Amino acid sequence: MTLIKSISGIRGTIGGSVGDNLTPVDVVKFAAAYGSWVKQQRNKETYRVVVGRDARKSGEMIQKLVMHTLVGMGIHVVDLGLSTTPTVEIAVALEQADGGIILTASHNPKQWNALKLLNNKGEFLDASEGEKILKIVENENFLFSEVDNLGKISKNDAYIDIHIDEVLDLPLVNVEAIKKANFKVVVDAVNSTGGIAIPLLLNRLGVQTIKLYCTPNGEFPHNPEPLKEHLGDISRLVVKEKADLGIVVDPDVDRLALVCEDGEMFGEEYTLVACADYVLSKSNGNTVSNLSSSRALRDVTEKHGGKYRASAVGEVNVVQLMKDTKAIIGGEGNGGIIYPESHYGRDSLVGVALFLSLLAEKQMKVSTLRTMYPNYFMSKKKIELTPYLNVDALLDKIKERYKDEEITTIDGVKIDFPTHWVHLRKSNTEPIIRIYTEAKTQEEADALAERFIKEIREIAQM
Repeated sequence: MTLIKSISGIRGTIGGSVGDNLTPVDVVKFAAAYGSWVKQQRNKETYRVVVGRDARKSGEMIQKLVMHTLVGMGIHVVDLGLSTTPTVEIAVALEQADGGIILTASHNPKQWNALKLLNNKGEFLDASEGEKILKIVENENFLFSEVDNLGKISKNDAYIDIHIDEVLDLPLVNVEAIKKANFKVVVDAVNSTGGIAIPLLLNRLGVQTIKLYCTPNGEFPHNPEPLKEHLGDISRLVVKEKADLGIVVDPDVDRLALVCEDGEMFGEEYTLVACADYVLSKSNGNTVSNLSSSRALRDVTEKHGGKYRASAVGEVNVVQLMKDTKAIIGGEGNGGIIYPESHYGRDSLVGVALFLSLLAEKQMKVSTLRTMYPNYFMSKKKIELTPYLNVDALLDKIKERYKDEEITTIDGVKIDFPTHWVHLRKSNTEPIIRIYTEAKTQEEADALAERFIKEIREIAQM
C-alpha cells in the first residue's frame, strides 16, 4: 500500500499503518499543515476554506476529518459535499475564500484517495507553496484554536448548479444552437460526481441523455482512467442507442474523453484540439499544452494564426505559461480543458459545452469532425533502471547525441524531429524514465519508443 506526499497534496491508499498509507492520522496532519499555511498567507480575523469531494467510498470519512481539523484551527469551512474539482475551484473564487481542498484521487482506483490543495484564486499551489506545506507536515508545527475561537461549517450544495450557470453564460457557448441540434448523448461518469454534474448540464442544453454508470456511489464499474481499453461498454451503447456521441469523465470531472457515433474513440488528445479549434475560430489568440501532449494542437493553433507554447508537465505549469503568454485556451492531452474565460483549471463541463457548440455549428457527425484534424498517434512507455544509475547524466548523453535536433529541457528531454517527437522524463520517486512518442502512424510511434528504450539501455551500460 502507498502514501505519496508531494507539492500538490497527499495521496494514498485507505487503511494500513500511519505514514505508509492514507490513514486518518495522516489526513489530520496534512489538513492541519494546510490550515497553518492558509493562516500564514494573510493576517486576518477569520479564514474560510471550501471543501468538496468526489464519490469515493472513503470520501465522507476523509472530508469529515479534514473539515473538523480546519474547524479546530479556527477556520470556517464551506462544505460542498459531493462535488467536482472544477466546481470547488470556482467556488473558492466566488466565496472569496482563502483556499480550497478537493478530496479525490482523480483516475486512481477506488482504494485511493487524496487531498488536492488550492490557493485563494481556486488554483493549484505552485512548487514553493507546496514545499512550505510539506515542511509544516515534517515539523508538525500546528497551532490549534481555543474553544471560543473554533471555526464553523456551513453547507452549500448549490455550487454544481452555480457552476453550470457560469458555463452557460460563457459567450462562446452556443446554447440555442445546441438545443436546436437535438443531440442524443450517452454519459459514463464511472459512478462518481460527473453522474450528477454532466447530466444536469446536458439537461439545461436540451440534450437527450442516456446515463451509464452515473450513480455517485463510488463503485467504479471499470478502471476510472478514461482510456480506450476501459470504455468498451459506452462504445457499444453509443452504437446501440444510435447516439450522436458518448461523453466520459473521470471521478473528479477534470478529464473529458469523447466517443464517436460509430463507437470509436475521438481520442483523448483531441478533446483539447477540437475545443481549441472552436475557440480560435471565434477569437484570435495563443494556446498552451504540456510537452507530452499532441502536436495537433500546435498545428490547429498555427492554422488560425496563433502561437503555440509547451510547458512542463503538470497543470500548475500549464496555467503559469498560459498566463505568461495570454493564451485563450490550453490544457493537457489527457482530456483536460483550461479555458481562462471561465477559470484557470481543467474543466470537463466547460469542455462539453464548447465541444457541443462546435458540433452544433458544424452540423456533422463526430467521426467526420475527427477527420478534419491532423492525425497523430502516441506511444507511452517506461523503462526501469537500477537505483544507483544517474538518470540526469543519462538524459544529458541523450541530449548530446541529438544536439542537432530541436531540443527542449524544461522537463526532462524532448526531441522534436520534423515529423515526430520523443519526450523522456524521469520519475521523481523511482528509477524510471517515462518515454512518450508521437508520429504519423501507431507503428512509427511504437517503433520510436522501442528505439529510445534500446538507446537508453545501451547508454546505461556504458
